Amino acid sequence: MRITPPSSWWVVPLGELWNYRELLYFFVWRDIKIRYKQTAIGAAWAVLQPFLTMLVFSLFFGRLAHIPSQGLPYPVFYYSALLPWMYFASALQNATNTIVENQRLITKVYFPRLALPLSAVLSGLVDFGVSFLMFVAIMIYYRIHPSAALLWLPFFLLLAVLTALGVGLWLSALNAIYRDVRYVLPFLVQFWMIASPVAYPSSLVPEKWRWLYGLNPMAGVIEGFRWSLAGKGEPPSGLLFISMGVVLLVLLSGVAYFQKMETTVADVV
Repeated sequence: MRITPPSSWWVVPLGELWNYRELLYFFVWRDIKIRYKQTAIGAAWAVLQPFLTMLVFSLFFGRLAHIPSQGLPYPVFYYSALLPWMYFASALQNATNTIVENQRLITKVYFPRLALPLSAVLSGLVDFGVSFLMFVAIMIYYRIHPSAALLWLPFFLLLAVLTALGVGLWLSALNAIYRDVRYVLPFLVQFWMIASPVAYPSSLVPEKWRWLYGLNPMAGVIEGFRWSLAGKGEPPSGLLFISMGVVLLVLLSGVAYFQKMETTVADVV
């Protein structure tokens, strides 16, 4: 077998990833085991983080600042937004650091490097599933029944996964070359959360700036989660279509840049 650099850096190696699917599975399983190794409460952290953040947001932004909640109880309003946001922030951080953290493995054996950020993004879905159970309990407590809009939830979750993967590919490749990225990442995540409708509804954004707000792909994802889970808020509209276009652009350009960097990553990491 002869290992050669990719002939076209804009072509996604789907066939190669499929051949290494077992390795991808073990990467995902390894990330999950390491995340909760030697922790006192284990996977309960996936529930505590969004739950405690929801309590803080409900108190300060809800009870004190009286931010509109689109007719929803504040815990439902904030937790439905924190579900995709917590997943995105965690997956983005893990994907950004995955190349540097696995530098010894990269320099010793060949495998499609794309499997590393992909596994980091997929492993976050386990935390998402655990935290989603808490949201179900909150919905039962407030006696909110899901509507037919719930059928859209897998689509919005896929959009969040692709957003985390696209941005993670860019940042993981840049972090392998410039270690400054890991210092910029916390600020980026904080700024991105403020620029997303997590603590407020997107209806507060003036109509003339709505197209610019849609350039943030997580804006459409978060509003979509609220609408599909709680049945309130804005259904899929122009904001979502703009976000979808941005996600597609970021994902394709991220794959292309990551593929281009893959030929030299073992020398610079």
